[in-house]
Amino acid sequence: MFYGHLKSHLEALLFASGDPVAAAKLAAILEISEESLDLLAAQLTADMASNERGLTIVRVAEGYQLCTKPSLADVVAKLVQFQDHRLSMAALETLSIIAFKQPITKQEIEAIRGVKIDRVLSNLVERQLIRELGRKEAIGRPILYGTTLDFLKCLGLNSLKELPPLVELLPEKQP
Repeated sequence: MFYGHLKSHLEALLFASGDPVAAAKLAAILEISEESLDLLAAQLTADMASNERGLTIVRVAEGYQLCTKPSLADVVAKLVQFQDHRLSMAALETLSIIAFKQPITKQEIEAIRGVKIDRVLSNLVERQLIRELGRKEAIGRPILYGTTLDFLKCLGLNSLKELPPLVELLPEKQP
């Protein structure tokens, strides 16, 4: 085959992208014509047609995307069941502080927890459990954080008013 040596290149590009890649872009990267790219993609797809392979290439949105074979959807769905979606103890503590004290700045949370929370805060934003609510009118105008609708959904709450009173959750003071 004329461009056979580029099959692995095409496969690597599609794997690395994860999303559909425009045929014109792939052709430019591989320095071949779009017609040659179509032939290359067709040959790579044929190579992947074996039952021993789990991936295939689909033509979508005027480009190509590397996907799992539709026949393997059931086994791929099982993977979701085994994904670890639990939050770390640090994330739970930070989320609790935000839930009860919002709107609150990162510095205020760190003062309560006594540790830096940059990574934990990023993780909670990424999971869409918290979001930026604005800026505090203070020196440096720090970001104020609060919980999201996804936070309420995860806890099965209609509003923050359904959170238990904070006093009930605090440890009893020893005389």
